[in-house]
Amino acid sequence: LREPGLNLRVVQLFRDPRAVHNSRLKARQALLRESVQVLRSRHRTEPRGPARHQQQHLLLPAGLLGGGRPPQPQHRAEFFLGGALEVICQSWLRDLLLARRAPDWLRRRYTQLRYEDLVREPRAELRRLLRFAGLTVPPALEDFVLNMTRGAAYSSDRPFLISARDAREAVHAWRERLSRQQVRQVEAACGEAMSILAY
Repeated sequence: LREPGLNLRVVQLFRDPRAVHNSRLKARQALLRESVQVLRSRHRTEPRGPARHQQQHLLLPAGLLGGGRPPQPQHRAEFFLGGALEVICQSWLRDLLLARRAPDWLRRRYTQLRYEDLVREPRAELRRLLRFAGLTVPPALEDFVLNMTRGAAYSSDRPFLISARDAREAVHAWRERLSRQQVRQVEAACGEAMSILAY
């Protein structure tokens, strides 16, 4: 960021953690390896000491772990998925707190984007991002963004299938798919970051 030969800008994309958890549950098997890698990263970044295990396993279904036993094979994906979301939210919180305390030179090179804002106002958010990056907005790019967020289809059950769809429907899909317990668990694990991001 300080390199004078580069004009580096950072755009950090966020999404409501409840929606993230819902999407990750839909793609649980496809994300198993990624979830394990995220969990391994926790051990590289966490401070040592007894406090590090206080919030572990918040996002696991009730009764998933009994008496400290490893998860049953049918629950392995959910075990890793829930733990990975906790690590992601902790990482977001570190980034958000760093951005709040950042000096002016860093703030000028960093911005945040909420997925929900992009979906609701795709053209306005695209213009804001390109202005931040010092780029112009080609009309074809505006059309593309509008098409990708206002298409006729809805998301498929196949993970990572990118298509034109009405992304506004995906914003609150978690409300229909997650149980109250799952919502409470995500909010408990990610509450501080959610509050900063106004979720």
